[in-house]
Amino acid sequence: MSKVKTLAQIKLMQKAGKILAACHRELAKKIVPGVTTMEIDRFVEQFIRDHGATPEQKGYRGYPFATCASVNDVICHGFPTDTPLQNGDFVTIDMVVNLNGWLADSAWSYTVGEVSKEVTDLLRVTKECLYLGIEQAVIGNRVGDISHVIEKHAEANGYSIVREFTGHGIGQKMHETPHVPHYGPKGLGPLIRDGSVFTIEPMLNTGKRHVFIDSDGWTARTADGSLSAQYEHTIAVTKKGTIILTDQQLEGST
Repeated sequence: MSKVKTLAQIKLMQKAGKILAACHRELAKKIVPGVTTMEIDRFVEQFIRDHGATPEQKGYRGYPFATCASVNDVICHGFPTDTPLQNGDFVTIDMVVNLNGWLADSAWSYTVGEVSKEVTDLLRVTKECLYLGIEQAVIGNRVGDISHVIEKHAEANGYSIVREFTGHGIGQKMHETPHVPHYGPKGLGPLIRDGSVFTIEPMLNTGKRHVFIDSDGWTARTADGSLSAQYEHTIAVTKKGTIILTDQQLEGST
């Protein structure tokens, strides 16, 4: 497990998380048929900068955008484009906010217009997996307890879990230890301690779990063309309970 965070450091991360959550709330109003993910990317970058923060993803290992925008069969790390979103699509927008050197990370899947029951069910179960995982993020549990409950719920509903991408520790760097897989046996992995801060971000596919990487070197798609969804929060585990640092239900902050 990475070095734990103090309550003061967690509060700094929560300030970044509130900006991020506010941005997601605004996005929910803007994602409609005809909008492009490039327009969304520009909005997100401007929103983050207008609130005194910076988009941490932009420039990370050469990544050129403020967001990852993953449509339909794209699992994660999708490049924003000028292609309009169509009625029936869904898109996952992933962003990382840097406020005064402290980070928060969250991805959310959005429907575009009217979508099929297949899409609705996939998004519902993926979100359920996220919150079931968060319930296991308590002092004394192990990372494997999070992994196991997510895999169990996904597979019970007929979905596969992507294994190539995991949750991760976060603080002043985007990726810290521990890795947080979304599959595996319970009772194993790093011990969750007071001050542990990490992301949980299950990615569920309607088909098989296998991944194909596009020629851009970033965009990860389902190998069989099936649909894929993702929800992600940054959380902090404390003696007083687990805090969702990117909780969209918390108003204020910006």
